[in-house]
Amino acid sequence: MMFADDALTDDKFLCGRLRLFQPLQGYRAATDPVLLAAACPAVAGESVLDLGCGVGAAALCLGLRVPKLRLSGLELQPDYADLARRNAERNGIGLEVHEGDLARIPQDLRRDFDHVIANPPYYPSGGSPSPVSGRARAMQVHTPLADWVGTASRRLRPGGWLTLICGADGLPEVLAALGTKLGSASVLPLAAREGRAALRVILQARKGGRAAFRLLAPLIIHKGPAHDGDRESYTEAANAVLREGADLLAYFR
Repeated sequence: MMFADDALTDDKFLCGRLRLFQPLQGYRAATDPVLLAAACPAVAGESVLDLGCGVGAAALCLGLRVPKLRLSGLELQPDYADLARRNAERNGIGLEVHEGDLARIPQDLRRDFDHVIANPPYYPSGGSPSPVSGRARAMQVHTPLADWVGTASRRLRPGGWLTLICGADGLPEVLAALGTKLGSASVLPLAAREGRAALRVILQARKGGRAAFRLLAPLIIHKGPAHDGDRESYTEAANAVLREGADLLAYFR
């Protein structure tokens, strides 16, 4: 069953340059897909596969920043896949969305891509799930991170790049899953504030890469030691990415 119009919100991303329909109740994209898109090193003319694309937030942020990409998405939940198609059309960005599961990737996606991006669920599957099934499925771990990495590796061309955002506690599993096929890995920690532990990370790795592993200086998202009311508190670097659509590629060079 698809979302009814009165069950959707119309949300602005990148200062309104991207408009996304999202479910009023369910998984709602926030900053993670914007950061993920900003870290992908795609250039015009290349192909990108977004695994678990949801409503299309990461792929469409990337398509807005980099022109003439060949964007594809894989989404398990048909209602979210439908929203991704609607969002692509309303923003004038080409995005081919396929419904399917990592374990049984559709035949039309069994080809090589220059880039694979992914924002896997990172909340443990135990405990009390969200009463909204779509939100629970999108946010709680049902498929091991190693399977996301394995699927990405199989879909990348030699020399292609995986860019992935996940919880910091999932990083050991992701690094172990790189195996011998993905190398030249770099990890960018994402810390909410100066002096805070990084709770999320962005990883880049290259198929066939042989460069040494790099742990990068963290990206600090907010200024100040604590939340200070409703005023804007993004750091200059975070504001450039989340509001202005800048890339994060300088961090990985």
